[in-house]
Amino acid sequence: MKFIELKKIYIFDLDGVLIDSKKNMSISWNAVRKILNIETKFINYFGEIGIPFKEILKKLKINRNKHIKAEIIFKSTSKKNFDSIKLYPKVLDTIKKLRNEKKIIGILTSKDKIRTKMILNHFNIKVDFILCPESKKYSKPNPFQILRVIDKFKVKKKEVVFFGDTNLDKITAKRAKVDFVYCKYGYGNLNNYKKFVISRFSQVSKL
Repeated sequence: MKFIELKKIYIFDLDGVLIDSKKNMSISWNAVRKILNIETKFINYFGEIGIPFKEILKKLKINRNKHIKAEIIFKSTSKKNFDSIKLYPKVLDTIKKLRNEKKIIGILTSKDKIRTKMILNHFNIKVDFILCPESKKYSKPNPFQILRVIDKFKVKKKEVVFFGDTNLDKITAKRAKVDFVYCKYGYGNLNNYKKFVISRFSQVSKL
């Protein structure tokens, strides 16, 4: 039996796994820079993605007085430029196949729930649950949300798999003690990770 056939719950990161949103993020961050006169370039912002927006601002040492305005500008610009977000090939077909096989599908992302739902609805992606950082205890790499899902659906940890593209995702899976699959087509750089790796989304069910 294949490794993946043992899994009952499939959890996916969003950005860099299901969707390519780098252009959208670049547009949004540059709007923040322009309006608030922030010098920090997008490459520095992009290097911190995976954690909640406010945590990124702290890491980049952006003036705390600008945090609220920065978040408002970033989110509103992101919504206005929604069409710059692209779905990776075969995402819909693959998820539909998994659901037909009675697999439980979920999203674990650092993006806020409003925009996450907008994206899923826009692309008609059907999932069974969405996990977003509504407070610090819910943020990756804290395993709290994955563990709560395991308890809710009454499954074993070996029956859960998390697909991500960054080291933060890998750490989250490790802390939850569930298997991790590295999506190397995404935004991360985990070239030393060799255990479970896919180079395109359609390989999800072929591990």
